[in-house]
Amino acid sequence: MKITLIATSPRKNSNSLRFVSYLRHLLAEEGQHDVTILDFEQYDVPFVGQGAVKRETLTPFQAQLINAWEAADLVLFAMPEYNWTAPPQATNLVHQLGGPTFKHLFENKVFAMAGISNGRGGRQPALDMTTVVNKLISFTNSYSIVSPKLYESHETDKNLDEQGHFVGHEVYERTAKAFLHYTLNVAQRWMTSSLVEK
Repeated sequence: MKITLIATSPRKNSNSLRFVSYLRHLLAEEGQHDVTILDFEQYDVPFVGQGAVKRETLTPFQAQLINAWEAADLVLFAMPEYNWTAPPQATNLVHQLGGPTFKHLFENKVFAMAGISNGRGGRQPALDMTTVVNKLISFTNSYSIVSPKLYESHETDKNLDEQGHFVGHEVYERTAKAFLHYTLNVAQRWMTSSLVEK
């Protein structure tokens, strides 16, 4: 399975990047997935109303992001919680790409959402992005699905080191693995049913 893990924080060495690195370590243990990690440190997508993303003039960051998203069967967004919601870069990205030019990014995909916090939070950004992505799937008349299981990464910096290795509480590891297992099962079922329909 081709999986793209997107850490949507623009901060260098962010907790979101720790989390997707941790997921990559877990996926590597299975040894059967093609995993790409992207982060927003070089984010340069213009905000809605200030410019547009154009296929013919993509920046290196935009091209890397769109190509990895396009190739993926499963796209997972890891979003820091900023003032009880998703970061503006994440919502701006899907707004910019949610039109006819990039409709294919919302076709035949499974999306998954994780909210990242250094305290006890993370649910709201995952819920907010789920709503937006579901609406864009509907608006573009695409056939994709957002996995219903969210993950709230609590106290991320206490549970994961800078390289994304688990160093924390047993509950964190158990629940993160359960989230990933559920997400992979949803993606596998979706891909299998899509192949049957074709």
